[in-house]
Amino acid sequence: MSGQSRTLVPLGRAVGVKLFSDGLLVVNLSESVTEDGTASPARQCGIRTGDVLLELNDEDLKSTEQLQTALQKNGAQSVSLTVKRGARTLSLEATPESGADGVYRLGAWVRDSMAGIGTMTYYDPQTGTFGALGHGITDVDTAQLMPISSGALMYADVASVKKGHSGTPGELTGDFKPSQELGELTCNASSGIFGTLSDISMASGEALEVARRDEVKCGNAVILSNIRGDKVEEFSIKITKIMENEGGGRDMLIRVTDQRLLSSTGGIVQGMSGSPILQNGKLVGAVTHVLVSDPTKGYAILMEHMLEAEP
Repeated sequence: MSGQSRTLVPLGRAVGVKLFSDGLLVVNLSESVTEDGTASPARQCGIRTGDVLLELNDEDLKSTEQLQTALQKNGAQSVSLTVKRGARTLSLEATPESGADGVYRLGAWVRDSMAGIGTMTYYDPQTGTFGALGHGITDVDTAQLMPISSGALMYADVASVKKGHSGTPGELTGDFKPSQELGELTCNASSGIFGTLSDISMASGEALEVARRDEVKCGNAVILSNIRGDKVEEFSIKITKIMENEGGGRDMLIRVTDQRLLSSTGGIVQGMSGSPILQNGKLVGAVTHVLVSDPTKGYAILMEHMLEAEP
């Protein structure tokens, strides 16, 4: 979707994010110790790291606990598996193995959910939708985009900041309030996460026009970010380079110039992804990555590119 005629409320508020995967993501393969030695039924049947287990014996897989329960109930009988690998869907068969503890296993470590802290980028008062992060949520082990079944935003206060240094990224630490959800997460895309905001109390600011790419210039700009408590503050930056066809959330190179932010965080830290960037009264993009070698610098995505990923 083009952002050329959109007006959006820039936010910059830190939130907790929880995501439940669509199927079980295989993050590693392992060997089980059996009476006959070691075995990995998952590896033997062709399962690979990065695959997504969708079904076992035609039953949808939604949690690791469900998989473990089904394997114990099944015992040593062969199981049929529906597996997603990229755009392909595969049908595989495996025979679980039990170790000395009598527990039947596939020999696959799987993940069904994840949670963390990030920054909301914008709210659309016309549709009630939001965008955040400026990049997708990826699995820490496989770097694969997590397939989403459901998810939510939670209230969070920034409790502390680990300051970034050259070679060591800093991070925001937040106190989540799991019982207080503020929106539904419906899309996890490479250019951000998106959904519907149910509590708009934090989205009462002025709506700004989204800048076109040709309106974004190298030079002074500001970011809105939440580095303490629930307070959103404005910090000065410079857009130092606008990339040509870089993609991957790396449309612009930015540098933090605000001494308050530099003294508090060292620059850009994990958890600030999604902080909106404003220039000349328009919403131009969002912070996405920090340069590990120099935390005063980082990358940002153009807002019109982020909006193209909206569902």
